[in-house]
Amino acid sequence: MSITTMTKEEIVSITNEAICEEFEFDMEKMTPEAHLYTDLGLDSLDAVDLVLVLEKAFKVKLRNQPEVKEVRTLEDVYDLIQKLMQQEAA
Repeated sequence: MSITTMTKEEIVSITNEAICEEFEFDMEKMTPEAHLYTDLGLDSLDAVDLVLVLEKAFKVKLRNQPEVKEVRTLEDVYDLIQKLMQQEAA
């Protein structure tokens, strides 16, 4: 399967697995409404690591995307990745 034809469910699954592995979170914490900073306890350095983990997992560039600064919840992460992958597919 091409990475650009992933469903939202596949994006959610890969994102959650990558974040859980990197930050040693329990999968139960990984809900769409989970706030990256207040619920998951990430800080600004963790946010940099998060970007790198997601870039590796999805082979997309997040660093230069202005939308990255607006990401607050896991749902925001899922939506941003889906948007970038749709742009790459176009």
